[in-house]
Amino acid sequence: MAEEGRLVAGRYRLTERIGRGGMGTVWRADDEVLARQVALKQIHARPQLSDDELATLYERTRREARSAARVVHPNVIVVHDVVDDGGRPCIVMEYVPATTLADLLDGGRTLAPEEAARIGLGMVAALRSAHTAGVLHRDVKPGNVLLGPDDRVVLTDFGIALTAGSSTLTQTGQMVGSIPYMAPERLRGLTPGPASDLWSLGATLYQAMEGRPPFRRETAMETAYAIVTDPVEPMKQAGPLEPLVRLLLSKDPADRPSAEQTERALLATWSGALTEVVPPPAPVPLTASASPTVSAPATVSAPPAAPRARRRRRARRGRLALVAGAVALAAAAGTAVTLLHTPAGRTPTSTPSSSPLPQGYHRVTDKTLGVSFPVPDGWKAGTRAPDEVTYKDPTGLAGVTIGTVEPAGANPITHFAGIEANTKVNYPTYRKLRMQRTDFRGQPAAIWEFTFRGRVRVFRAVDLGYGREGGREYDIYLSAPDAAWATYRPVFDNVRDGFRTTG
Repeated sequence: MAEEGRLVAGRYRLTERIGRGGMGTVWRADDEVLARQVALKQIHARPQLSDDELATLYERTRREARSAARVVHPNVIVVHDVVDDGGRPCIVMEYVPATTLADLLDGGRTLAPEEAARIGLGMVAALRSAHTAGVLHRDVKPGNVLLGPDDRVVLTDFGIALTAGSSTLTQTGQMVGSIPYMAPERLRGLTPGPASDLWSLGATLYQAMEGRPPFRRETAMETAYAIVTDPVEPMKQAGPLEPLVRLLLSKDPADRPSAEQTERALLATWSGALTEVVPPPAPVPLTASASPTVSAPATVSAPPAAPRARRRRRARRGRLALVAGAVALAAAAGTAVTLLHTPAGRTPTSTPSSSPLPQGYHRVTDKTLGVSFPVPDGWKAGTRAPDEVTYKDPTGLAGVTIGTVEPAGANPITHFAGIEANTKVNYPTYRKLRMQRTDFRGQPAAIWEFTFRGRVRVFRAVDLGYGREGGREYDIYLSAPDAAWATYRPVFDNVRDGFRTTG
């Protein structure tokens, strides 16, 4: 193949074509500057298009990069760079060695409801994060869901994403997206919203369990007509997920469950698998005086901190983070329908000053650190130090730590890298998922995510640090069993979005 081996932008060496669609080709490439593998999306040449049409296409590509880069979440593909290749923009992304959900479902294959729920949890977590950032995906479908190693679920291809405040890139009467997964309001020419992405999630889950999209017909026009007017065919293999999917596919966006309600219903189906991965705690109080002879879940220590120097750094603890209410699911007798009709919770926002607390959370204030933040009901204060406080869930396997570093450096990524160097020496099971600069509330920030193996299970952790140089840095850290990370991650999002400084 002529393209293979070519150097793009003087840096990215194309090594293998790993995907091809209507708009472009995705390559695995070697980043010769940072010596890492990346995925590079290359837009197809379109000689039949006018200059104006090409400009629109290329702007859509740049928008994909801008949109995806706004969403920092483990279930969303990481965008590294946008480069020019002979006048055509190319998007450089995180390389995830994975198959797609579409490949898995090829030929009418289906998944059990529990597995569909696991994948759906990763998808809805990605959508919640995107919607919080003001980004609509608008092309959620099996082909845009990557199933990576360690059960990672990644939503990719924000190529037609719409960002709040930006203008549309389609002409009147022109429609962009995959019709079998397109919500009725979009087909009717109405303005899409977060509920439109959730309809597409419902269509994807329907296919995952029934082997076909819910309104598939012989032609695209017939399919579009059926989406707008026909009732959905009853599901035969969805079991406990049938009520959720049916509601997600409601014609009226107002009748669909919220992302938070959808997550609860998926959890209800997946909770059986969850209790196999994370055993319920022994019926003893989680206090230091509990008898050591009583059988209880194994505790795991996270990678240790680097030695304390002028810029202090808290010791890491590995028993961190569950979704509010997830513990109660093991004992809950309600069905997905019951969960769907609970009151809708708050969609997290980036400005916490006057936002109500998420359902199932309460606010705590730590005067020593000068901070307040929401924690799930039932979580208790654990170990504290002069520069940090930890709240743990009832199982002892999950929790969240808030810490401070003073004085702050230019960017938290500097001391993240220092801690990582020490961690690699002391924890051979440590594996970095990402470490990158970002910004948070207008201040320099860094996000670090990694996994490590404890005595019983693999844990996953995420750490956000932010603060201006010379002032105080604040850190929000969460860790949880990796096998259920998509379930536990919303705790981090809610704590982060509700975090306030009071000093």
